Amino acid sequence: MATTALTPENADQKPAETLVEFPDNLLLIELCGEFDRNLAQIEQGLDVQILRRGNELALYGEEASCLRAAETLRALYTRLETGSTVEPGDVDGAIRLGAVEDAPKGNGESQLEMFKGGKTEIKTRKKSVAPRTAMQAEYVGKLFKNDVVFGLGPAGTGKTYLAVAVAVSMFVEGHVDRILLSRPAVEAGERLGFLPGDMKDKVDPYMQPLYDALNDFLPGKQLARLIEEKRIEIAPLAFMRGRTLSNAYVVLDEAQNATSMQMKMFLTRLGEGSRMAITGDMSQVDLPRGVLSGLIEAERILRDVDGIGFSRFTTKDVVRHPMVARIIEAYDSAKKPNA
Repeated sequence: MATTALTPENADQKPAETLVEFPDNLLLIELCGEFDRNLAQIEQGLDVQILRRGNELALYGEEASCLRAAETLRALYTRLETGSTVEPGDVDGAIRLGAVEDAPKGNGESQLEMFKGGKTEIKTRKKSVAPRTAMQAEYVGKLFKNDVVFGLGPAGTGKTYLAVAVAVSMFVEGHVDRILLSRPAVEAGERLGFLPGDMKDKVDPYMQPLYDALNDFLPGKQLARLIEEKRIEIAPLAFMRGRTLSNAYVVLDEAQNATSMQMKMFLTRLGEGSRMAITGDMSQVDLPRGVLSGLIEAERILRDVDGIGFSRFTTKDVVRHPMVARIIEAYDSAKKPNA
């Protein structure tokens, strides 16, 4: 319920007051966060003031901002009721998904309703992952629905992380028999020289980001056993030639560094009962000058093919440190002719 209240310093502006009640005081403490850090984050993100009154939170500010803050608080409280925790990233995600004016909707659900634990929450053995932006929610929906999905956009938008999370989720639930993660073994602007060890030792440094994502979703001993049994494979793109990948979830990371021939080879590996996710940033191509990126070509050729989904991320979807988005925007501006 929203009512109008006056404060001495803003008596002429008549800010809206919205009261939100939470029945469980212990969960309310978790909702507020240590030293009320979660409330402070919502205040800053939505330009409201939040005051606690027993088991109620009073929100002051413009009516639209108060309503968004109330919806954000309720979504986070519902998350706590399911036994999940609320971290700063979760608060940021709830704020972003509450921006209903630019959030796509599907099946009558708002993005925040999906964030509360609905269709776009990804459950793995170690944790549940929820999208933090409207585009991430759309992307996750496509990863579960489409046979082939391209995730395109800048670093830090969760393209690969979410694709691996969906792969693990579908593997755990028995929808696929194995997971295969791949990326081109292309050096990013520097020569590393000859690496010691066997083939695995030589390619593992290129594959480390994929190992990092898997470690977030599967217990260490289980992951090691699954890799040993080859139910989870991590291999360079060059190793895909000649294979038919059936009943598998296949993720190709850093696809902007695949050549045109490699991309076509990879896409035609798709076998019965399999799905593919291809992720990349077309502004970070490390191929030799004059060599066309297979990802750029695939986006042009396949954009209208039925059954293939494309999700295009922007700096608004960056979920790493806020500085990352500002760095990307600065580099993009520097590329413009008038900059």
